[in-house]
Amino acid sequence: MNGSHYIDVIIFAMVAIFIALRLRSVLGRRTGNERPPQQLGQARSNVTPFRPPADVRGAPPVIDGTATPVGETAVATTLARIQQIDPSVTPDSFLGGARGAFEMILASFAKGDEASLRPLLSDEVYANFDSVIQSRRKSHETCENQLVRIVAAEIVEAELTERMARITVQFTSQQIIVVRDAQGAVVEGDPAKPVQLIDLWTFARDPRSRDPNWILVATRSQEE
Repeated sequence: MNGSHYIDVIIFAMVAIFIALRLRSVLGRRTGNERPPQQLGQARSNVTPFRPPADVRGAPPVIDGTATPVGETAVATTLARIQQIDPSVTPDSFLGGARGAFEMILASFAKGDEASLRPLLSDEVYANFDSVIQSRRKSHETCENQLVRIVAAEIVEAELTERMARITVQFTSQQIIVVRDAQGAVVEGDPAKPVQLIDLWTFARDPRSRDPNWILVATRSQEE
């Protein structure tokens, strides 16, 4: 084994440590007393996969599993009920974490990085994202996704059941999404032209759990 191989191993290890620290800072830390993943999964709703629009084929798949939108007063009331159970869940702190998760998930999906995506997504959402990634690989396509900026992030829906809190954030963002074939030729998108997208992402968590991590359980796209 030569010296350059040792250097590669060290570099990969440093990257893995960096990703792990980023995940912990964005979505919370595990304490060792969390519920097993299958217990949380029992409260998740079934989702139905949809293909993304052709003009933004490099965007994550749309997975609709959210509740019917509710009015502002109902959202505020539900958020207050969630905060009574877990005082750490404030609108500002939640939106800060959601924005970070939005950036990380977009980047990991574009790179086809399943290891980074897995802890951020529910089983159903991960299966749909991974299906798109595998299809892209079989077609020898690559995806480039540059998040130019998040124009706005707003909590638009909130739901609290006996064992699960679900909060939906509407992200308005400008992104450059480009899909290239095996030869590097652009087959979708424009490298010089950002597109403005409106996405509604629903995050879920048991607020009574000691596990502070919220996971993405549904995504929707909205026409401007």
